Amino acid sequence: MASNAAVKALQLEMKNITKDPVEGVLIELQDENNLFEWSVGVFGPPKTLYEGGYFKAKINFPQDYPYSPPTFKFLTKMWHPNIYESGDVCISILHPPIDDPQSGELPQERWNPTQNVRTILLSVISMLNEPNTFSPANVDASVMYRKLVVSKGKDKAYEDMVKKQVAASREAASKEGIVIPASIEEYCIKHKPIGSQSSDTNIDLCDDWYDDYDVDDDYDEEDDDYECFDDNDDSGTADD
Repeated sequence: MASNAAVKALQLEMKNITKDPVEGVLIELQDENNLFEWSVGVFGPPKTLYEGGYFKAKINFPQDYPYSPPTFKFLTKMWHPNIYESGDVCISILHPPIDDPQSGELPQERWNPTQNVRTILLSVISMLNEPNTFSPANVDASVMYRKLVVSKGKDKAYEDMVKKQVAASREAASKEGIVIPASIEEYCIKHKPIGSQSSDTNIDLCDDWYDDYDVDDDYDEEDDDYECFDDNDDSGTADD
């Protein structure tokens, strides 16, 4: 049974995200009577391979939120080193706050009660902009991305795969009447959550996390740790 603390925390989260939305993100409740499942729409960040796409996801919150982290799962097919084939996102901020030296993660990188929906969304957007191949959730995607990096962009297998998914997501968004941002200025519009009573649309400058997309020249070929340390791994894509 949900605690009053969790309900109050989520009510405050929704109030804050409604008042000050995250650029490039749409939020709504799956069910107005259920604060523990949020529907999310993520526009592909400008100057990344995902630009022009619209990716559906959902956030499921635990009954003891914010003491335990929620899960973030893409419903749209996503080819990315840090996303399981099931759609579940594997990033440090969503990992339980336990001391696990073998994970390669510092305790402060994991979830703690001071984190919130905003920091999760910004982490997911950052992940799209800059994949982490140190501990991938999708080994095949990680290998393809590494080839893209090593070849200085000449090996386009990863890029082609992502572009196909972006095109498919655009088609699906069009059928739903979703307008894809056509410029950085449009992307930076802060969309009020669907169902919000406010009709105001705030425009703000995006943070410079979406600087020019470049493959990482500092990539280390010696880095061959392919395990994603996620206690909820059910994708079968990472070697245990």
